[in-house]
Amino acid sequence: MVSIDILEHELLRNGHRITEPRRALLMSMQAMGDHFTAEGLAAASPGVGRATVFRTLKLLQEVGTVCQVVLDDGTLQYRLTPGGHHHHIVCSRCGAVNDFASCDIQGLLNEIADRTGYAIDAHRLEVYGRCAACRRTLEG
Repeated sequence: MVSIDILEHELLRNGHRITEPRRALLMSMQAMGDHFTAEGLAAASPGVGRATVFRTLKLLQEVGTVCQVVLDDGTLQYRLTPGGHHHHIVCSRCGAVNDFASCDIQGLLNEIADRTGYAIDAHRLEVYGRCAACRRTLEG
């Protein structure tokens, strides 16, 4: 789990202040665990306005300490991350999320750029399946 100190350090390093509402949100995020929704974060931080919740989530995504996870049912959740480019593998049964960094798709991205004429700025890869625990439950 990413510590509040690391989150605060990344904000400061990127030229952003640590306000009381931001600190309250960081503490709530850490307490909420593996992944959370914006609505859940707002509910866990009653003294912080909804607009501040969404602005802070966007800011934390920009500095690389929070990432979005799209679950199999289309639900959007957020997750604290230690940073660095990564992707998610999501259990379509229990919703568990794991990160993975090995992503050898640069050749495919180059091909897509050539075919479409786009200059690709970014990409996101979400992989869905059943985690080992859910597979054991179904097979057992």
